[in-house]
Formats: sequence, C-alpha cells, structure tokens
Amino acid sequence: MFKKITVTSIAFLGMAVVAFYTAKLEDGTKYSEQEIVEDETNFPAVVVIELFTSQGCSSCPPADVLLEKVKKQYPDEVFALSYHVDYWNYIGWEDPFSKSRYTKRQSYYNQKLGYRGNYTPEAIVNGKEHFVGSSSTKMYAKIDKYKVQKAQNRVTLGNLDRNGNSIAFTYAVEGDISEKTLRAVLVLDERITSIKRGENRNRTLKNSNIVVSESYNELKRAKGRATISIPALVREDENTTLFLLVEDQNLDITGAVQKKV
Repeated sequence: MFKKITVTSIAFLGMAVVAFYTAKLEDGTKYSEQEIVEDETNFPAVVVIELFTSQGCSSCPPADVLLEKVKKQYPDEVFALSYHVDYWNYIGWEDPFSKSRYTKRQSYYNQKLGYRGNYTPEAIVNGKEHFVGSSSTKMYAKIDKYKVQKAQNRVTLGNLDRNGNSIAFTYAVEGDISEKTLRAVLVLDERITSIKRGENRNRTLKNSNIVVSESYNELKRAKGRATISIPALVREDENTTLFLLVEDQNLDITGAVQKKV
C-alpha cells in the first residue's frame, strides 16, 4: 500500500531542473581551483536509494524498516537516504525531519519519470526509476540490476573536520564532470521517535539514514573543499554519516561515496 498526493504538474521539466539547480547553488559554497579531469573509465557500481517517507504516513514504517535492512545487507553497494516530506504534516503529526525542499526534489523526480503526483513511501534508484518503497521484491530487483552496472564517476571523500555546527571536507571526482553537480548529504544514522498524533499515533518508529542537511557544489573542478551545516536537531551524542553524490543535469546519479563523521 502507498499514499498518494497529487501535485500541480510542472510545465516544462527543463525549466524546473534549471530552477532547482539555481536554488541549490544559493548556499554560497566555495570551490577549489583545480583542473577539470575528464575520463571515460567506468568505475565500481553504486546503488543510491532515496526513500521519500514521513512519520505521519501509516504506509511508511515497512519501507523505513526495509531501507535499514538493505543498507546493512549491502554496505558497499547501497547508499541509503531517507528524505522526509512535509505534505502529510497536516494530518496531525508534524514530522521533525520534514522539509519542503525534499518534497520539491520528489516532485522533480516524478515529473522526470512521467509520474503525475507524489506518493509515500516512494523509492528512487540512482535518479532513474521509482517504485513503492515497501516492496521488498522491487527493492531487491533494483539492487540486483544496478549493482552490476558500472558508474561514470568515482568519488573520494577526505579530511572531515567537524567544527561546531558545520563539517568541512575535501573531495576528488574521477571521470567526466562536465555539467555535473556534487550533492553533499548529511544523515542521522538513526532516531527512535514516539508518535503522539496522526496516523501513527501511539507507535514508536525507528528511522535510519535520515537526511538532515544538504549542500551543493557545481563541479567546475574535479577536486575541492566544501562545507555542510549540522542542524540543531542533531544531538552531540548521535552518529552521522556524510554522503557525496555526483549527479548530472537530468538528476541521474553517476557516482557516490559515504563516510562516517
């Protein structure tokens, strides 16, 4: 089962993607002055699963459990991200991890994939396909499909430096980087929440790899240094992981890396 919400269609996907990237680059991230490296080499496969979910959706807990399961089963191949959307907040429980920009990202994916509307739980694989995120059959089929496909880019993440409410890091990208963007994603490894209201009232939910912050870097250079913020909702005793994803103008993901902070 899944829950669907119809959203206004975006007239032209190209215009939407341009607007999305324009908005993304407003965070003022600085780039390194290194040389562009272009390489046609194929690199080890990556399977990036973006789950669009909500603590206010009664259909979502099985998908949350499945996402945690596959991230543990495929620690090297699967890059699991849990994006909490905001369109179910009105039901009675305001998801503390939800953001409108995550809903917009889901809308761009669905417009690109020819699906009119958003639904939860929805899983997107490498920006190329979608399916109901609680379907274990579909989940394992997509993992099997993409884990044997070579990636266009290889990403290296290093020199993580946590200072107060931000993390500085260096990156290097191998392969063709023309017209591509580096998306940095900070996730909270897990959080257990007692739900007081809404469809999941009186339930205790465990969410994993919860997206709590993002930053974007236009890949004008193959190497550089950037930062990402740590929001106040992340407690000092909680574990986090930093993901770096390379994506093209069509929002296809062409490379990925992750590292514990």
